[in-house]
Amino acid sequence: MRLFNRIFIITLLLLATISFADEGMYPLSEIHKLNLKEKGLLLDSSDIFNTEKISLLDGICKINGCSGSFVSSDGLILTNHHCGYGAVQRASTQENDYLQNGFLAKTLDQEIQAKGYTVRITESYKDVSDQVLSAVTDEMDFGERTKAIKRKIKEIVKEAEDQNPGKRADVSEMFIGKTYLLFIYTYLKDIRLVYAPPRSIGNFGGEVDNWMWPRHTGDFTFFRAYTATDGTPAEFAEENVPYHPRRVIHVSPQGVNEEDFCFILGYPGRTYRHRTSFFIAFEKEVRMPWVVDWYQWQIKTLEAFGKNNPEVALKNSSTIKWRSNTEKNYRGKLLGLRRLQWVNQKHEEEKHLQEFIEMDPVRKEKYGSILEEIEAIYQDKRDRAEYELVLDYLDSGCIFRMAKVLVEAAVERPKPDLERESNYMDRNWKRTVRNRTMSLQNYHQPTDKAVFGEMLNKVSNLPENQRITSIDKLIKKKSIDELLTNMYKKTKLANLDVVTKAFDEPMKGVEKLKKDPFIQLAKALYPLFKKQREIDEARSGQLRKLHGNLIDVKKQFLGKEFLPDANGTLRFTYGYIRGYTPRDAVYYHPITTVEGVLEKATLEKPFDIPKEFKQLIKKEDFGRYKHPKLGSVPTAILYNMDTTGGNSGSAVFNAKGELVGVNFDRAFEATINDYAWSEDYSRSIAVDIRYVLWITEKFGKAFHLLEEMGVSTSQ
Repeated sequence: MRLFNRIFIITLLLLATISFADEGMYPLSEIHKLNLKEKGLLLDSSDIFNTEKISLLDGICKINGCSGSFVSSDGLILTNHHCGYGAVQRASTQENDYLQNGFLAKTLDQEIQAKGYTVRITESYKDVSDQVLSAVTDEMDFGERTKAIKRKIKEIVKEAEDQNPGKRADVSEMFIGKTYLLFIYTYLKDIRLVYAPPRSIGNFGGEVDNWMWPRHTGDFTFFRAYTATDGTPAEFAEENVPYHPRRVIHVSPQGVNEEDFCFILGYPGRTYRHRTSFFIAFEKEVRMPWVVDWYQWQIKTLEAFGKNNPEVALKNSSTIKWRSNTEKNYRGKLLGLRRLQWVNQKHEEEKHLQEFIEMDPVRKEKYGSILEEIEAIYQDKRDRAEYELVLDYLDSGCIFRMAKVLVEAAVERPKPDLERESNYMDRNWKRTVRNRTMSLQNYHQPTDKAVFGEMLNKVSNLPENQRITSIDKLIKKKSIDELLTNMYKKTKLANLDVVTKAFDEPMKGVEKLKKDPFIQLAKALYPLFKKQREIDEARSGQLRKLHGNLIDVKKQFLGKEFLPDANGTLRFTYGYIRGYTPRDAVYYHPITTVEGVLEKATLEKPFDIPKEFKQLIKKEDFGRYKHPKLGSVPTAILYNMDTTGGNSGSAVFNAKGELVGVNFDRAFEATINDYAWSEDYSRSIAVDIRYVLWITEKFGKAFHLLEEMGVSTSQ
């Protein structure tokens, strides 16, 4: 009886604490259950999402890995500068460095193709869990389970796309091994760059300020989506016309004030709140520290190559930015995990869950070994970690990745479409080829050679029981430096014409390139990559089954339903413009102003700003964008909404459903949001719409864009 009372009390405590963490990123199907009007919403939930009529949802899109909003009837998209960074960088040359100087198209015909960019708009969704799980039988081993689920998902997607010509379908796993939703998307492939402020504004503060507050970054960019003349999605073509969204998001120049209600519709990437202590411990102690070290080395090396060479610096800039973003994010997560002792907290939760399981013989029979089996999987991952991490990141270099994809394509493309790995299916093949061939635009042989060489050094330092013999044999014949010099001298994979022809017919292409040293190495390593994929599939199959059962028994234990982890599908989150206390005796206010830009501004990157922009701030020509209480233009806002990667570019809405900010970051303490959320420290950051409009009007002189958005100038 005493044990039952203790568990009951613990259950109440967990309900009080976990409910915040689990109930932040709501699937669209759940928002009607929330009493949002009591929270401050002035709309009905059906105005946000409704299958029967046009709603705010219809003005929201996913642009590559970020979120965005349609802010005009002619397909104008507002998202983050860092989300558009790759497009701006690819469009830049030494003569026209749009990253450094910014870009503005004053007319439609001046807009530049955003190569590699696509836009998705959610059309509908439905539960297909029964269909997916019907492919699994009790007799299957874990690897077979994974293959069967993958095959069934491909079948469902193909059927959905056949029934919806021109649309894109995806099946997303909501609860591991339990629930699956089929999403139908409009998929736009002609996206063009419209306006991007200079790097010194759009990326003001750089990696120094990244994941930090207070923030003064003008992190926004405008794109435009295009279609064929009949309104259907089409590849880039001069005759294409602007896309007309079903819903336009209204921009509110009035912005927000402290404690105002707000909400976000966006596409958060991935959270891990239902994972076990064993997963989190592996991330904390093994994978993330390894990646941090590797990315720090890459960043330092790439910066050194570009230090005195602007052309190389431009080529390496995008890679440096994304590596730096992840590296700092991981350091924040590691700090948060240590500070909260999150592994210990999860372990304590699991200990009480195990006690609950063992209280009942039936539960014990069904669930008694779940945690032990999950622990064994992560112990196996620890035992093989050095080998698996090196194998996973071996293709960090452009040329070896090119060879690896070509060799895999030669194996996969001859198979029936549904039996191919996803990247090599017909529906994805053009994108795979485009990504690989586009990578050559930023290819710089000395940089690529250094990165691949460091991976070979890591291979040479693997423990004896985890050797990669194919590479060992090469290194024994020559030193790594000699080997690399020979390989890069002889390879033809840096030639765009050569690789384009090889991708046309991969089997013939690989045969024609059979003497290329990178192709030879990729062919020698292919069996190892294939074997590792099979190991991963077996683990995935086992974890799907175990996690499915774990969710079931946790629901019994806690007496509540859970929201699924974020997984790149459209979600809703709400909160308030609110500051926080990151440490003793320190309070962060939730709105910054352009005065902070002047306080930080120096002549050196990343706090340099254009001279004319500095004068513009000093002139205090703020017009209608001036905050009545602060007496200046707000630059960024802070709020307690639950966001993660993928929410970059999400519209921040006020209570009336008007756009008042563009989400772009989290505070350093909130990088742990992927694992846990708390009112105390979870804060996200948006560029204030008043700063976006002020820059666009006063600095960019893009009056036509304000007019297009239905915003009058401040004069």
